Formats: sequence, structure tokens, C-alpha cells
Amino acid sequence: MTLSNLKQRELLMELLHAALSEADPSRLVPPALPPVPPEGRTVVVGAGKASAAMARAAEEAWGGDLSGLVLTRYGHAVPCRRIEIVEAAHPIPDAVGVAASARVLSLASGLGEDDLLLVLVSGGGSALLSAPAPGIRLEEKRAVSSALLQAGASIHEINTVRKHMSSIKGGRLAIAAAPAAVHALAISDVPGDDPATIASGPTVPDPTTLQDALAVIDRYRIELPSSVKVHLAKRGSESPKPDDARFARARFINLASARDSLRAAALHAKRRGFRTEVLGDSIEGPARDVALRMADTARRARLGNSRRILLSGGECTVEVRGTGQGGPNAEFALAFAVAMEDAPGVCAICADTDGIDGTGDHAGAVVLPDTLARAKAMGLDPRGSLANNDAAGFFGALGDLVRTGPTRTNVSDFRAIIVEPD
Repeated sequence: MTLSNLKQRELLMELLHAALSEADPSRLVPPALPPVPPEGRTVVVGAGKASAAMARAAEEAWGGDLSGLVLTRYGHAVPCRRIEIVEAAHPIPDAVGVAASARVLSLASGLGEDDLLLVLVSGGGSALLSAPAPGIRLEEKRAVSSALLQAGASIHEINTVRKHMSSIKGGRLAIAAAPAAVHALAISDVPGDDPATIASGPTVPDPTTLQDALAVIDRYRIELPSSVKVHLAKRGSESPKPDDARFARARFINLASARDSLRAAALHAKRRGFRTEVLGDSIEGPARDVALRMADTARRARLGNSRRILLSGGECTVEVRGTGQGGPNAEFALAFAVAMEDAPGVCAICADTDGIDGTGDHAGAVVLPDTLARAKAMGLDPRGSLANNDAAGFFGALGDLVRTGPTRTNVSDFRAIIVEPD
């Protein structure tokens, strides 16, 4: 028996919340802390949309003294007693983030051999740890980051460039802290969960090079400010590499990833009587292209005789050509709705697990079997909205945007498609 639209919507939200619960910092951080405090000081630093929640979890579980400074996005702070929480801009850095990043670097630089630097990073940490390399101004770094985002560059490509314009990313934070022990805990929002990519890897060696960064710039035809050109042309601007002995006391632990959250959602779906299929936890590409591939998969699944839920994660991108309000998750949802043409028994949710789709105040959107029919009755043009990058405006008019508010975690995009046979 096919679920009603209301029941479909409820189940989609249940799957999202199951995924979010699996990445809750309050559960993940305490067991991953060092078992014994150091002889010297413990300083906590970090950055990301989950970092404030991670800091509170560490503060509550830590057995010794600690102090520190953690950056998070505006609206994502939680109160801490001993760790200072600073809110700054994301995804385009601001002066607050630059000043706080410089303070983080200063805290690390003041440590000795008996001290511990506890580093808490998550998605968003790269933009927040925004201290530019010497000679580069904030507005110049912002211009490059904004151009890459507008061009639809992947998070890996963007971070490759960011690391080579930074004084703190690409392993430089760990280098500053040496000879202190460095214990980094991460919640991953990047496909593949590469430690060097999460928050642009402030505590791990950087496998990318200046040439890699310049290749990204060339690929998207980004016009560089003169100071960035000069910096990227210097051999001394290269990031620290794996053979650097100063990484000897640096440890990295990834606490959560899209894979874990998809597994939790799959378990919930099984309990509800659905067969599940995880299509991938690191699916990348333009949101519209990914939506078309998922629609093809959903159509094939409808030919079977069982109720299925198709799950996937990863980071989609959008090339902004229109003037509307969107975000990659809402754009995926609209492209999926257009491709499915209100197929009976098929519905979907696509949401960013941090609660923010792009720069909007929504996490994503829900697609139901009557989405296009309701849109037509309201005089909405789905294809026109898609061409104008106005997926958020389209779903907002229908009341189908997903609004979670800041979740204070981040394990990339979450997608679930319910397929029920005729």
C-alpha cells in the first residue's frame, strides 16, 4: 500500500534525523579524547559548523584544565564555560574570522613539549580559518574564494587553492604547535573523508602543490589579484609535506562521515519495512546532473515489486547563472522533480546536514508525487525556476523547503528517495 503524501513527508524527515543523530558531537567527542591530560597545558582550538558543539562536548568530558578558542559560523554557537566561542562568516570569510584565526595561530605557537593542542574541526572550517598568507589581503582572498564558488568548483578544488593562500591551513597549524602534541578530532563533510581536505587540513601534511592550485585557477579561468599571483609564484609559499618531522606528534581521528549517517538512515528504513540501497557516500558533480542520474535509478527501481529507499551522500555544486535563491540541495530537488514528472509512489528529500543549503536559511527541499501538479495550480514554472537558479523560491512557495535550523554537525549532503511500486 502506497504511503500518503503526509506519511511520505514524515518518513523522509525521520530518515534525515536518523542521519543527523549519528553525527551528534555530544556522543562522538568524549570517547575520542586523549585518556590522560598532559603534564603541561591543554589548549583547545578549532573551526567549523560543528566545532562549538564539539567544544562543549570536550569541555564537559575533559578531566583536566583547559582553555582555548573555537570559531563557528554565525548562528551556530553554543555556550561554553572555559572555551571562547567566536562566530564568523561562512562561506566567504570576514574580518572577524581573520582576527580569530590569527589568535588561534598565536595560541598554538605558544605551546611547549609538555603541552597538548586539541583541535576540533568540521565542515566550514576552511572558510572560518581564514588568516591569509603574508602579503594577501582579506578582500583578495575573498574574491578568489567567491569566484571559485560561483564557477561551481568542487570543495576539493576550492580547498587546494585556499591552502596555498593561507597561513594556518594545509598543515601549518600543527607546524606552529610543534613540539607540542597535537590531537585533532574531525567530523567530515568531504567526499572520501580525506584528513587533508577536511577544513583544509590544518594539522596534517598537504599532498597538494602550488602547481595544483594554479591548475584549478586555470581550469575555471579565475582572474587572480596581483598579490595572489605573486604569492603562488614563490617556491617558499609551498605547504608543508609528509616528510616534515614536525608532524611526528600530530594525531588525527575522524569521528563521523556521510557513510556513518547513511548507515543509520538505512537501518531506520529497514525497521520501517523498506529495502535499502546506498548509492554512494561521496557523490559529486553539478546538482542537476546528479539529479538526472538519481531519477534514472528511481525509474528503474519502480519496475521492481518491493518498496525501496535509495540513499546517497556527497557534495553537489551549482554554477550560478540566474538571479534566484537556491542552493545545491534545493536545486537537486527541483531537477529531480522535473525529471520524475510526478511519478506515482516516488518522493525524495535532499538536505545539507549542517542545516544550511548554500547561503539560505533552509537545509534543502522535499519532492512529493504531486509537486509539479501543485506548482502548476499555483502558476509556478519549475523549468523557469531551475534556469534562474531559484529552487528555493519554488519550494518555498509550495511549503516544501526543509528547515532544521543550524544542526551543529556537518557530514555533507543527505539524499533519500522513496520508491514504491504501482
